[in-house]
Amino acid sequence: METQFVWQEEYNIGVEAIDRDHQQLFKIINKLFTLRQEGKNSQWACQESIKFFRTHALNHFATEEAYMKSIGYEGLKEHQRLHRGFRESTLPVLERELERTQYAPEAVDHFLGVCAGWLIGHTLTEDQAITGRKIRRWENLLPEEEQAAMEKVIVQLVFDLFHLESHLVSGAYGGERFGKGIYYHLVYGHGEDEKKLEVLMVFEDRALINTVGKVMGIQTNKLDDMLIHAARYTARQFVSRVMEHFPALDGYELREENLLLFDQFKKIFQRETMQTSLLFDTGAGYFAFCLIAPHLLKKGVGTPIQNENAMSEVEEYLARRKTQEKRDGKKPKVLVVDDSATIRQGMKRLLGEDYQVALAESGIAAIRTITLEPPDLVLLDYEMPVCDGKQTLEMLRSDEAFKDTPVIFLTGRRDPQSMIQVMPLKPAGYLIKTSKPEAIKKEIDDFFKKQQS
Repeated sequence: METQFVWQEEYNIGVEAIDRDHQQLFKIINKLFTLRQEGKNSQWACQESIKFFRTHALNHFATEEAYMKSIGYEGLKEHQRLHRGFRESTLPVLERELERTQYAPEAVDHFLGVCAGWLIGHTLTEDQAITGRKIRRWENLLPEEEQAAMEKVIVQLVFDLFHLESHLVSGAYGGERFGKGIYYHLVYGHGEDEKKLEVLMVFEDRALINTVGKVMGIQTNKLDDMLIHAARYTARQFVSRVMEHFPALDGYELREENLLLFDQFKKIFQRETMQTSLLFDTGAGYFAFCLIAPHLLKKGVGTPIQNENAMSEVEEYLARRKTQEKRDGKKPKVLVVDDSATIRQGMKRLLGEDYQVALAESGIAAIRTITLEPPDLVLLDYEMPVCDGKQTLEMLRSDEAFKDTPVIFLTGRRDPQSMIQVMPLKPAGYLIKTSKPEAIKKEIDDFFKKQQS
């Protein structure tokens, strides 16, 4: 890990409120670096610093977006997309890893590597672009629908090949180092066509050892020649499987491959613009999948609407919307009530594929949401300020229209006394927040299966 993480004058963009926020975020990250380097791995100290970082980052995003709106910044939507990805994907996954490992050194290193890299890259490119000093780096990402499809395919392939449940850490991975890793570069061509496609894959050492190494039965904690060659073969097969799912990638053949040192990888990353740049936590180590293929932007759902194509694009949009509405209409409605934005967004991401997910940040907001659109299930935080989970459920049960609404407590408390207190209110169950995401999802799936039987 780097020994210093210090604010530099070049990071200033000339907007006082934004620069002040950036400096504060740098200070918080630097404090965590100091704790890590001094060996002060106090869970409490890390928790408090990370909580402060999260709160300050989310407040900063709101300030920055308000400023961009005030000046009519043309890159606002893309910037909001990056903020949303960091808020809804990156922070929740990193925080879950910290909690799962009880703030183990490698989990803290992951947090620092990803957050520090994201903050530097975002400050030097996207934030500088607000004032016109630099070109936006992430304006050429594939549209969100295609990014989501790519993410889904990769998660499924990791499970199929290695039986690992992976989770997206970042949809705008900036090439930051997240531990010792192997950097692999693949170049594909298409017949005589000059268009080429480049794939950059990054494997944390332990990710290779725990995936390819285990499949081969290698009993070692170190990389060797055999494991690297096996990883090359597996990576090529992996990319081929990804291509099978996307017609736009059909017909591409491998032309070149390289194993890179980090500096070489970083140069490619700084020189090229990525169309896909995804970072995953496999549970057995980190893994990144990056795609350079600018011509793909001309395909898929990202077609700009102009006079000559307006009619067809609108018709296609309405057809897609109708299909989406039909699909959503079959999904049960789940309301997640929690004062933590990280928990709310994490649950939305976990459940969004199979359920219509609504969010409420307080007990009062939950009552308002339930009144306007009754859900099929409420996931209710037990401990909230002003109006806690018990009080919220009491209000629900006092209203004849909602007295039978199923409510499952989503809580960090394990003491039986808390559960006994709410038994008369007939909750449908209890879920511990620190449980593995797949375990929480299974409990909710099982609840609805019982409802249907």
